[in-house]
Amino acid sequence: MVGVKMATAAAASIRERQTVALKRMLNFNVPHVKNSTGEPVWKVLIYDRFGQDIISPLLSVKELRDMGITLHLLLHSDRDPIPDVPAVYFVMPTEENIDRMCQDLRNQLYESYYLNFISAISRSKLEDIANAALAASAVTQVAKVFDQYLNFITLEDDMFVLCNQNKELVSYRAINRPDITDTEMETVMDTIVDSLFCFFVTLGAVPIIRCSRGTAAEMVAVKLDKKLRENLRDARNSLFTGDTLGAGQFSFQRPLLVLVDRNIDLATPLHHTWTYQALVHDVLDFHLNRVNLEESSGVENSPAGARPKRKNKKSYDLTPVDKFWQKHKGSPFPEVAESVQQELESYRAQEDEVKRLKSIMGLEGEDEGAISMLSDNTAKLTSAVSSLPELLEKKRLIDLHTNVATAVLEHIKARKLDVYFEYEEKIMSKTTLDKSLLDIISDPDAGTPEDKMRLFLIYYISAQQAPSEADLEQYKKALTDAGCNLNPLQYIKQWKAFAKMASAPASYGNTTTKPMGLLSRVMNTGSQFVMEGVKNLVLKQQNLPVTRILDNLMEMKSNPETDDYRYFDPKMLRGNDR
Repeated sequence: MVGVKMATAAAASIRERQTVALKRMLNFNVPHVKNSTGEPVWKVLIYDRFGQDIISPLLSVKELRDMGITLHLLLHSDRDPIPDVPAVYFVMPTEENIDRMCQDLRNQLYESYYLNFISAISRSKLEDIANAALAASAVTQVAKVFDQYLNFITLEDDMFVLCNQNKELVSYRAINRPDITDTEMETVMDTIVDSLFCFFVTLGAVPIIRCSRGTAAEMVAVKLDKKLRENLRDARNSLFTGDTLGAGQFSFQRPLLVLVDRNIDLATPLHHTWTYQALVHDVLDFHLNRVNLEESSGVENSPAGARPKRKNKKSYDLTPVDKFWQKHKGSPFPEVAESVQQELESYRAQEDEVKRLKSIMGLEGEDEGAISMLSDNTAKLTSAVSSLPELLEKKRLIDLHTNVATAVLEHIKARKLDVYFEYEEKIMSKTTLDKSLLDIISDPDAGTPEDKMRLFLIYYISAQQAPSEADLEQYKKALTDAGCNLNPLQYIKQWKAFAKMASAPASYGNTTTKPMGLLSRVMNTGSQFVMEGVKNLVLKQQNLPVTRILDNLMEMKSNPETDDYRYFDPKMLRGNDR
């Protein structure tokens, strides 16, 4: 429920829209013109952790500098006064943040203040800022106060998450805790609704909402419908009219927002994966499009008894600008390893060509053949030199993906993730297993305790009939011996009994993966990746429960899975939900 992927008919992606909104904010809430000549106004950006999470996946440090941002600082850090520079604030309207902003006004830190709130600020908090500005005689310095409605984090053109800070507060666990109070549940629902509302304000479109009945998804749908309806009713202050909509103002196509409860498909998040992006997310430290790797530095060469060298931490941004990432993030991992190798060979060929041309340019002698060859190669070298920046960027991306893919490969080999992926695919598609589940759980070389527990939970969730008590005890003993914590199994057991899922487990389509033998082309001696022993599994298209639900609702097909889904249209005058 914390991540949302969405396909809309809007011309501009949500990523583009949120980037444009941020650039407008950094330009003192005046639309940013790309090719404007002259120096930008130099300014300081002050954000909290929430603001930092929203900006970092969308704008690089260079882009911020191009917008005139000389310094970007956290609100609650120790900041020195810069009295002749304007400050742009981008923060959540929390009590703590408001107090600190009032303190900044009292301390006269900056020349002028442009206050931007990620979510709408309440009137009482706005009055607190006004009182502080009055007391500090800084009323004229507060230049603008804006609600930005940007309380969501866009990671891709069509994917966003609701939050990164305190995300456990809106997680599956938070909503399904047995001891959650009504007040806590309301707070969780309001947080989710606020982010979704901000998303649609930024998108400039009012959705049609569909949701399953009797779940947390229904609570979110009711609250979001009410919030959208109230905003549309106030025609003068509505966020869905006038400039906010831009070109989409007269579009007759509207997005469909489908809210589903995670309980309809608990197996997929537990499933080990085989595509590049999903593997990076599963096995590496990957947050907000940035992957952090630990690289050991020369432990082998250190003399006996010497203190081992500290591991170097490296961060890499995997963004839409990275063409290799965009092309291969959804590819099976062995294919990615092969593509990295091909890119490396192509780069080396181009590099060798530049070196060859340089050596030819050093020709000596005055004979006509040499001179004609020289003039012919001058053009080639000029072309080669002009492509050097592109070549260097290509080399940077190759190095990046070599390091990331090598780190992923180490996990695959150490934990036998290819075996787990293949087995889980077979379990979910009801195909017979060629090795018993107990054997894998008992194999000390196959994966971590968490890997074993994930595999068994998928088996337990997907089983038409729950295993007998005797079998279950046998599995429990094997899991305990492997070092697993049995609490997740206990929860799933209760959940399955409560949901009466034993008779109708989620169907995952009849798809299987085919092992294609070991990789041959990638295993040549010059390859960066030693893929020996790793299966080259070919992915088949899955038909997961969420995919089927979305397909039924988009095509308006009659299906028992979706026939009782509620329907909300906030644009209708009367409450028309059904």
